[in-house]
Order: sequence, then C-alpha cells, then structure tokens
Amino acid sequence: MSDYKIETKCIQSGYQPKNGEPRVLPIYQSTTYKYDSSEFLGDLFDLKAAGHMYTRISNPTVEHVENKIADLEGGVGAMLTSSGQAANLMAILNITSAGQNFVSLSAIYGGTVNLFAVTLKKMGIEVRFATPDMTDEEVDALFDENTRLMFGETVANPALTVLDIEKYANIAHSHGVPLVVDNTFPTPILTRPFEFGADIVVHSTTKYMDGHATVVGGVVVDSGNFDWTKDGKYPELTTPDESYHGVVYTENFGKLAYITKARVQLMRDLGSSPSPIAMFLLNMNLETLHLRMKQHSENALKVAKFLEASDKVEWVNYPMLESSPDYELCKKYMPNGAPGVISFGPKGGREAAVKFMDSLKLASIVVHVADARTCVLHPASTTHRQLTDKQLVDAGIGPELVRMSIGIENADDIIADIKQALGE
Repeated sequence: MSDYKIETKCIQSGYQPKNGEPRVLPIYQSTTYKYDSSEFLGDLFDLKAAGHMYTRISNPTVEHVENKIADLEGGVGAMLTSSGQAANLMAILNITSAGQNFVSLSAIYGGTVNLFAVTLKKMGIEVRFATPDMTDEEVDALFDENTRLMFGETVANPALTVLDIEKYANIAHSHGVPLVVDNTFPTPILTRPFEFGADIVVHSTTKYMDGHATVVGGVVVDSGNFDWTKDGKYPELTTPDESYHGVVYTENFGKLAYITKARVQLMRDLGSSPSPIAMFLLNMNLETLHLRMKQHSENALKVAKFLEASDKVEWVNYPMLESSPDYELCKKYMPNGAPGVISFGPKGGREAAVKFMDSLKLASIVVHVADARTCVLHPASTTHRQLTDKQLVDAGIGPELVRMSIGIENADDIIADIKQALGE
C-alpha cells in the first residue's frame, strides 16, 4: 500500500482479503486460537514463529487495524490499546524505569499531565516539563544521563499550540533519546510527524480516528527509525529478556524492536488490550477519516473567523488564523488545514463562558472532543480541574477558556447556534 495516496489507504490498508474471503474485515471474537502441534505453540511463546497466542496480546481483527494505522502514519508497526492514556503509558514504560526521567512539553492534555506528574511519579519515574517560554538552552538543561525520551502533542489539547516537531526532534536526538509525539488532533491526514523527525507516535483513537463518540481506544506507532543500539542507552531492547528465554529485541526484530517489546512484554503483563468488536468499529470509521478531517477543518476555520470578528469575544485561538502566533508553524506542519478544535474566551470571563455553553442548542456540552457532532467544554472546571493554577497557566488554559470541537454539520448552522448563544 506504500504507493497509494493516504485517502486510498484509509479504505484499503490493513486488510486485503484473498480469494473467497470476506470483503469486509471480520470480527474475530475469540479469546484463544487452535494449533496443530504443541511444538508450534512453543515456538510462538519463544517468539520464533509469527501468529496469535492469546487475544490479550494480539488478535487478527486488531492486527489488521494496527497495520492500517501504521501505514497511515508511515511507521513499521503499531499496537492498539484500550485507551489513549494506555497508549501514552505503554510508550513511556517501554523504555523508562524507576529512577529515570523524561522531558515533556507542558502544553498537553490535563489527563496526560496527571499521568506524568502523579501516577508515573509513584512508579519512580520523573517528568520534567518544558514550558513554551523556555529557550533551547533551558530545555537542554532538563536532560541528563537518565533521560529516556521527549514528549509533546502535535496540537496541544486544549491550548492548541503547535509543536515545532523538527526543533524538538533535533533537541531530543542531540541527547540520544527519541521524540514521542501525540498526533491525536491532526491525525495522519493533516500531518505525519515521522516525516519531520519524530520517532514514536501515539493517538487517542477515541477522537478523530473513531470520530463518532462510540469507541475508546489508543495506539502506539513505531517509525522504526530510532537507533536503539547506539551508546548502549536502552538495555531493555539490546540485552536478553529473560522472560522470553533471552531474546534480544534489536537482534531478533530489527526495526520492529520497540513495538515488538511493547506488545509481547508490556501488553502481555499489563493487559490494556482493545476488544475485537471495538476495533472493527474503529476500522469502519477510519475509512471516512480523510473526508471527515477535511470537513472539520473547513468548518472550524469558518467558525474561527466568525468568532474573531465578534464583539462578544475577547480572544480566539485557532492555528489557521493569520492572527495566531502558531500560524507559520501550522502552515509548515499542516498545510492542508488544522484540526476542528477552537479555543476562545467570551467577554465576561468564567461566568460568560458558562452562560454561553448553557445557551447552546445545536452544540452539546460533553466530556469529549473530535466528534462528528459539534461539542463544547470548559477545561478549567472539568478535564483540567485537578491542575494547579500554575499548571493551568503552563498548559495555556485561562478560567474563561471555552474549548469548542467543530463538527461536520453545515457551518452556517453551527455559526447561527454560536451567535444566538453569545446573545448577538
């Protein structure tokens, strides 16, 4: 599928039926598999043969969807998980242990901040946040010999700051560590981080990839480009794994070392596996991803321009607006459009924000984003309410900030709903 355009890959990649097989990806709703010999099963457990041992680790339906997403991102392999947070956790734990640390940009989703700063801290893993105002030298100072990776979101949720992927890839690589990028908001339709130097990509597939608020999921995608053998920095990949009779991932699996270890070790032990039927639904929705992202982008730009011109609005943040400080970065990394999420502040602060949301008729107040339906949320009092005032500032979130996820309805209807809710 490597020669096809990404629109074709959305539909055709991952599952190619053979003669007489079902045209639509089947749901392999089975926890287990039958084998013709105990010797073959033993080879599976020794990682000497390819196949499925148990659905907690892998499943044919899930595997086909993983292959599709890997192809969309331009990676060598992918591993689907039960949620986006599980994907973030797996991506980090795969190469990070107690006593080590990693660097993260501060402008990321509030739930991810809690995962990094609270839960991983309890595991003995330290996160060091790089704030947007830091110089390159200040960011460099966050790294030391125990730093394992750098993390950022392509488009931050909900601050909507655009990650300078090339810049941070160069910084990470200068310290001998990979750059892990959460590409949830743009999806590979709008940008492919591997093309700009990122090494690992994660997604909450719950968002645009599903796009219909039906299936929770996540994915880790491996570029296959990072050299894990350099300087002996990653012994978990370059020395024998005794839980698999001494297999060395870089020797046995080459470019697939990272994603193979994530599956056969972490997924085996942590069990954050998605259900086959959920991934069947995800696959169906991926087939229209390219169409939906185009409509989300077009609608969001129209709405953002309306809000920018409204005298009821204090400020608007959307990276495709020429007034956005990230406009040039957006054009560089997302030349065909930005995701459908806008943040803005109605005049009157928090009280005005709440009144606006309660007055909407078409748009729904939900704890979700990136849906086909337009929806709205107040992050400071919901998804990010556990953050301190300083963390809120570092994440680019003010008390008046409204996060609006623009759906694929008619843009005029969305604007009319916003207009009446603002009291215009």
